[in-house]
Amino acid sequence: MALAQTFGRNVRETRQAKGLTLEQLAHDSGMSYSYVGQLERGQRNPSLRTVERVASVLSCAPLSLLSPRESRPGPVPITE
Repeated sequence: MALAQTFGRNVRETRQAKGLTLEQLAHDSGMSYSYVGQLERGQRNPSLRTVERVASVLSCAPLSLLSPRESRPGPVPITE
């Protein structure tokens, strides 16, 4: 699976697990609804800044959004 598709699938799974709508994620990350939808469908390649913004809103480590499901147990919470 290509990285864009892995990222999109992981974003969708994490967003849904946290009970956020696509609209909420888009608003909270400062991105358009259509762009976030394209990210989730693997139709856009996210920049590192985009990965960080999405991970921040989802309160998870950026790497957890980029890692294939087989190699990750689930969203990794950010610890400070």
